[in-house]
Amino acid sequence: MPRIERNADIVWEGNVARGNGTITPATGAFPELPFTLASRIAAPEGKTSPEELLASAHGACFTMSLANELVQAGTPPGRLEINCRIVMDEVSGQGHQIVGSVLQVRADVEGADDAALDAAIAKADEGCPFSALLKRAGADVQVSR
Repeated sequence: MPRIERNADIVWEGNVARGNGTITPATGAFPELPFTLASRIAAPEGKTSPEELLASAHGACFTMSLANELVQAGTPPGRLEINCRIVMDEVSGQGHQIVGSVLQVRADVEGADDAALDAAIAKADEGCPFSALLKRAGADVQVSR
């Protein structure tokens, strides 16, 4: 696989408490996304946060990894539904840190029993670059179905 690089432009205006920002992907794959401190720590009110974007990225990466593992096992998925929850908490002496990512898997896979599905999920977690990144950073990655 070749080296992969992607870009986004981020603009922030004002102080952190009352300011606001936008995230714009270079590809145009999604519209400009607004974010604020309030959308990060309180009710999102239609705005995103870095944690929501990380959850989306980790969930999408894991989903592709799982689909690949299932195909390699001869049981391509009919449908995969993954929910990813990123957890940020205060860590003593380090401030707020990403401490976990919790992936919940729902899979429709004809021909795969529970043991085969569990094995594919474990291999997908091992092969997912976002899971590896989070684990190397000290975050706890949990996957269940």
